[in-house]
Amino acid sequence: MARPVVLIDGSSYLFRAFHALPPLTNPSGLHTNAIKGVISMIRKLQKDYADAQLVVVFDAKGKSFRNDIYADYKAHRPPMPEELREQIAPIHAIIRAMGLPLLIIEGVEADDVIGTLARQAEAHDCQVIISTGDKDMAQLVDDHVSLINTMTNTFMDASGVVEKFGVPPQHIVDYLALMGDKVDNIPGVPGVGEKTAVGLVAGLGSLEDIYANLDKVKDLSFRGAKTMAAKLEEHKDAALLSKVLATIKCDVALEQNLSELVSQPADINGLLEQFRELDFRSWVTELQADGAQAVIAPTAKTASPATSKTASADSAATKTAAVTEFPPVFSGDGEYEIVLEQADFDRWLEALKNAELFAFDTETTSLNYKEARIVGVSFAVEAGKAAYVPLAHDYLGAPAQLDRETVLAQLKPLLEDEAVKKVGQHMKYDTHVLANHGIQLKGVAFDTQLESYILDSVASRHDMDSLARHYLDYTTTSFEDIAGKGAKQLTFNQINLDQAGPYAAEDADITLRLHQTLWPRLQAEGALAAVFSDIEMQVMPVLASMESTGALIDADQLHELSQQFEQRLQQLEQKAHDVAGQVFNLGSPKQLGEILFEKLSLPVKKKTPKGAPSTAEEVLQELADEGFELPVLLMEHRGLSKLKSTYTDKLPTMINAVTGRVHTSYHQAVAATGRLSSTEPNLQNIPIRNDEGRKIRQAFVAPQGYKLVAADYSQIELRIMAHLSDDAGLLNAFAGGHDVHRATAAEVFGVAEAEVSSDQRRSAKAINFGLIYGMSAFGLAKQLGIGRGEAQDYVNLYFQRYPGVKDYMDRTREQAKELGYVETIFGRRLYLPEIGSRNAAMRQHAERTAINAPMQGSAADIIKRAMIKVAQWLPESGFDARLIMQVHDELVLEVKDDQAEAFAAALKQQMEQAAELKVPLVVEAGIGINWDEAH
Repeated sequence: MARPVVLIDGSSYLFRAFHALPPLTNPSGLHTNAIKGVISMIRKLQKDYADAQLVVVFDAKGKSFRNDIYADYKAHRPPMPEELREQIAPIHAIIRAMGLPLLIIEGVEADDVIGTLARQAEAHDCQVIISTGDKDMAQLVDDHVSLINTMTNTFMDASGVVEKFGVPPQHIVDYLALMGDKVDNIPGVPGVGEKTAVGLVAGLGSLEDIYANLDKVKDLSFRGAKTMAAKLEEHKDAALLSKVLATIKCDVALEQNLSELVSQPADINGLLEQFRELDFRSWVTELQADGAQAVIAPTAKTASPATSKTASADSAATKTAAVTEFPPVFSGDGEYEIVLEQADFDRWLEALKNAELFAFDTETTSLNYKEARIVGVSFAVEAGKAAYVPLAHDYLGAPAQLDRETVLAQLKPLLEDEAVKKVGQHMKYDTHVLANHGIQLKGVAFDTQLESYILDSVASRHDMDSLARHYLDYTTTSFEDIAGKGAKQLTFNQINLDQAGPYAAEDADITLRLHQTLWPRLQAEGALAAVFSDIEMQVMPVLASMESTGALIDADQLHELSQQFEQRLQQLEQKAHDVAGQVFNLGSPKQLGEILFEKLSLPVKKKTPKGAPSTAEEVLQELADEGFELPVLLMEHRGLSKLKSTYTDKLPTMINAVTGRVHTSYHQAVAATGRLSSTEPNLQNIPIRNDEGRKIRQAFVAPQGYKLVAADYSQIELRIMAHLSDDAGLLNAFAGGHDVHRATAAEVFGVAEAEVSSDQRRSAKAINFGLIYGMSAFGLAKQLGIGRGEAQDYVNLYFQRYPGVKDYMDRTREQAKELGYVETIFGRRLYLPEIGSRNAAMRQHAERTAINAPMQGSAADIIKRAMIKVAQWLPESGFDARLIMQVHDELVLEVKDDQAEAFAAALKQQMEQAAELKVPLVVEAGIGINWDEAH
């Protein structure tokens, strides 16, 4: 399970600590108040978040990319006091000696680095806490990201952002853009303060929405609303520039990914030397005491889960040769037994055989499911009573343990028996681990992670520790409580049994208690229980099998592609220089502006607040769309550079050395709508919309003698819209096998289908998909390159021709407000806590979600049902085939090459029968030697 991540904004605390603490100096006269304050806060975070991965980020010297966009950015900031400047190097040195990762990236700000790391952590389903005093960071807050200010001891989640600022996190940047920032010299809109910014955002939404609805500003309730539209219009460029400046960049190119930024062993001698030099006497005393304590071998004792939380992580006793005696029973909140004798194990084995249901958990050597080996197993048959069987603890002085292979051989019939029901937390991982030892886990009836997820998918955390706190009001022992943290962290086989035993047994006990709490709640919501049992629990072993199989990748092809991309990037750069008639930095807005608008006299699309022609990306894209050569080259260079760094360079590093394949991890309990996500690598994000992206998919290949078959649902969300809305026009279009976009164009534009032009079909397609995702007329206008009024006319015509769709949307909004949730076709539920919010922006977002979620969620349910159906069919089909990937609405399989044609036809039929809708489900299947060819 992913560890939480704490990202520390060092620069934010630097100034605050300097001004908050009284002047302090060491004997040599060096100022030390900022050092004391910053390091104190970091040490507190280490203690408060002992189970987290900590990363410290500081601003680099010099200017950032924002200065290239706006030369006066932060121009009015006074120089740093020398008394503070001299403290920066010691702070950095201490942090490094503490073993913490420290990042200082030139050209960007600490906020941007933190934003990038936060999004990386979210992609791995990690909870993120950003320690900062900077209000700008509120824009990063979501279900996975929270803020803490250690100076004021305040914690802020999404609801806290709304309470403090009056707008939700997704609109913080709009709020900041409107107000501007005198400290950073962000212009904003003159005359707009906090109340006015809140009134605008709450009433109309984003900055873009506000400018699209200036005629509605006068009707808002804040003071000065009647004259505000004119001010906004006058300072539009400044507002848009301010939003760019205030937006945290979340795609900074980092040399190390978050997974590589791990803590190292603290340099105790180095810290002692620095603390002595700085005259931090209490810290010197603490370090010396910790060092003395670390060499004292612990005595054997009886420990409960509660007492083990306070045990020192440094008391691992890996250096003592004494044999420790372990009492068999641990008492406290539960009775936990460490099983060291065969007779005791036989007694527990008999209890497991006779239990209607038992909780099961493994303790292992690694979180990597392909590498993990079992260190011990735990189980519980009733709440409060559990056992841990250590099998491979190998620290010096570890007691004699039962033989691992013997115990697993005895457990194998029980674990492989479908009729013997088990419950666990995130059992897909345990399935992999047991498979590493030749055991095919079956009979998993319940998974508490998935029970929680189905009960409330909007809840941000479904890990055992969070669930125990929420549902049982119980604080579990964390892994870092017993293993330590960072580079010193022990693996489970190195942990003393007086700590490992209660921890492992507690896992099984709490899992059983959670199930006994969650399952009755699911049963009370009949449809939810069916979604859990019939979809999520059924698809879990299918995902485990796909993960284990993996996808074959041609690393040489990717390396070659990287070289081609690099050559093309160099060619594009040279060609850009040739077109410009000079060498210049392709990423410099100032140089670009001079070349594009002064030297080449290209049309100016926008101006900065200072009156200079804008070189923002949307301007470059607009110029490229108009065919100007240099902007075309610039946009191609940017896109290709991102593909290279994100895919062709990185994917080969993810290939498993043993299997030669990439083994992703699919996550069921992340997306609120029920869609699967994947990480390491993220298969859902591999591009397909350009030639270079398709070349990346060409590196996903079939093994010798096999082909890839890719089967994809056609227009599934539109078909679900037809089913849910019961609109006669849509139903007839799909039932007749028509091109639905052409049919929509014919209806909206009042022409025969045969006479629909390509532009009309494109517009109809934009409307069809735009309505599903809650697109406004403004968004449609922007996408089609037409006026907002014309776009609104299109939407009105659409609803006239498809009144059932309009009725569905209105009905769904009302049902969501009444019930507080919406449901998929199969009963999956998505709660909408903001549907009744007084905040207009939050309420409107919830309304858009209410319309879209049943379609996205139903599509997710259908692809999962298809996976289950296909997995059940394959063994009896007679085909030599196996599932290897699931991406959005697509399944990818390997099949013997001489069976590919027949298999594709049979697979198509299986998938089209995964659900019964009022319109036909249509699957398109392709065959190829690589993924691109098959897609």
